[in-house]
Amino acid sequence: MTEPLFSAHSLADGYVDVATSDGIATMLFGHPKGNSLPAALLMRMAATFDDMAGRSDVRVILLQSGGAGAFCAGASFDELRALQSEQDATRFFSGFAHLILSMRRCPKPIVTRVHGKAAGGGVGIIAASDYAIATPNAAVRLSELAIGIGPFVVGPVIERRIGPGPFSEMALDADWRDAAWAQHHGLYARIVDATAALDQVVTAFVSRLAASSPDATAALKRIFWEGTDAWDAMLFERAAISGRLVFTDFARRAIDAFISK
Repeated sequence: MTEPLFSAHSLADGYVDVATSDGIATMLFGHPKGNSLPAALLMRMAATFDDMAGRSDVRVILLQSGGAGAFCAGASFDELRALQSEQDATRFFSGFAHLILSMRRCPKPIVTRVHGKAAGGGVGIIAASDYAIATPNAAVRLSELAIGIGPFVVGPVIERRIGPGPFSEMALDADWRDAAWAQHHGLYARIVDATAALDQVVTAFVSRLAASSPDATAALKRIFWEGTDAWDAMLFERAAISGRLVFTDFARRAIDAFISK
């Protein structure tokens, strides 16, 4: 089954498009502000992964973002500033939990093409993938502590990918880390020098995966995620921590200062 290529979008709350061909579902997400992640986009991405999980014509999922700038700027700061209650804030941060859990339970391998910088929740998306291929421009950082919260929801999946030491380093120090650092610590599987070469490498890799046994890849995914059963509750508990902290005076001032830069 083949579906049309991506349709054009320019939606204020972002978009998710999917094109399928030869067992590969290419999932494109985007947002006008650095491919940031408002709640509606997070939930749409989670629902799309759940849909792909049940499709017999999909053997591998290629995740990528639109444009030539950032891969993902993380949580939408406009939405963070507009939150009116802890309940709303917890619901917002729970969107990251829903997305990570949908990627975890999807039996299809998820390959992520990282063409540019990733911050906060964008790093969590990469870490929740099964394989990530990036360019040298794909620097990463966790900036949550600088705005009075922390990488509570995405933390477990990042720590699982890169280990507790590098995760602690990222969580406490919001400086950018280059793609070589990310590859060294296991966030990226490969780095490819140019965008054109990146596309060639990604296409070749996902094509090989699509030709693999779906039963074998599904079994591998179950093994990859062993020991994460507690996340179904823990990630939402972490969302509540962020939901509370985002209403502290420190966080409100920091978010306003960040947006006004």
